[in-house]
Amino acid sequence: SSFTQPIVGWLYDTDRLTIPIPVAIFFSSFFMAFIGLVTSNYILTMMFAIGAALGHAFFHPGALGLVSRLAEGEHRGKLTSLFVIGGNLGFAIGPLLVGVAVSLYGINGLYLLFIPAFLMIVTLLKVLPRNFTKTGAGDAKSSGANAEAKPALTPDAAGEAAKGKFPIKAVSYLVAGTAFRSWVIYGCIAYLPTYFTQNGMEYGLANFLTSLMLFFGVAGQFIGASLSDKYGRKEYSILGVACAIPPFILFINTEGIISIIALMIFGYFIWTTFSVTVAMSHEMAPKGTGMVSGLILGFAVGSGGLGVAITGYIADMTNVLFGITSLMVPIIIALIFFILVPYPYKTFRVNKENAGKEKNGE
Repeated sequence: SSFTQPIVGWLYDTDRLTIPIPVAIFFSSFFMAFIGLVTSNYILTMMFAIGAALGHAFFHPGALGLVSRLAEGEHRGKLTSLFVIGGNLGFAIGPLLVGVAVSLYGINGLYLLFIPAFLMIVTLLKVLPRNFTKTGAGDAKSSGANAEAKPALTPDAAGEAAKGKFPIKAVSYLVAGTAFRSWVIYGCIAYLPTYFTQNGMEYGLANFLTSLMLFFGVAGQFIGASLSDKYGRKEYSILGVACAIPPFILFINTEGIISIIALMIFGYFIWTTFSVTVAMSHEMAPKGTGMVSGLILGFAVGSGGLGVAITGYIADMTNVLFGITSLMVPIIIALIFFILVPYPYKTFRVNKENAGKEKNGE
């Protein structure tokens, strides 16, 4: 899913492949919900897993392309964050629903998860504009403002975009920063419960605190996106990651309630920039929203997940605390990449526009 999303996104942007959003949801949810019925056959199990992954890959580029077209204007960050938050809440709630279904009916009980998916499919068919459910980038190019929007890039980086090319270098910096940030987030999800239990905490409480950190991050995404609309996306991306460093250090070096509070603050700041960078990617490549969505939510997140294996190796060679402490390295690298992204600072841009108006006597 992670590494096919950019390809699906490129096909979406170039009108070579357009999968309606309800169809993508059906594809993913059907194969995932009914995989429990075929687990006795390895080949069928793999086919269902691949089918679910492809459905997931079909969903993000088209859905975020739609979000990008509907969320234009000064509130793009806040509106984009609603979509991203929905996905993250799904990741948080999904395991709970799976636990209930499996505890009641065993692995076959996964079919119950198709019920909310089916209800959402019906809802989207009624709610989404009909042209958005059946067509993709083609309509946006002919009638959407996305096609006419100028890429949000610094003058030095705008050359490729001015020639109609995809801004590879600019997007690469953003994707790299996102990948290292994802490494940190998923590293915490993977190893915090183990760290807590090794220090005498009950397993249930350890998982609860990890989930609570994620919910603080979800809240941070909405607040951060709203603030980025007002004060600038690059400014907030840099500030958010930088502000995550002090509470992370405090968490590692303290115990008890102070350590827990520091962890919640860290969770808020490290994840608060997620929806902001998605909005940035759409503004940097307005004619390639499908591909950048696949790169940010697919390739970058998947690459970050691979980084977790490195953290695990470090933890095996030393201890879990040192493994978690080593996450400071990808935090700093993510910060550096976000600084290097050739996206204009809003403060400087506004000052320049005001100076131009004064010069023209407006």
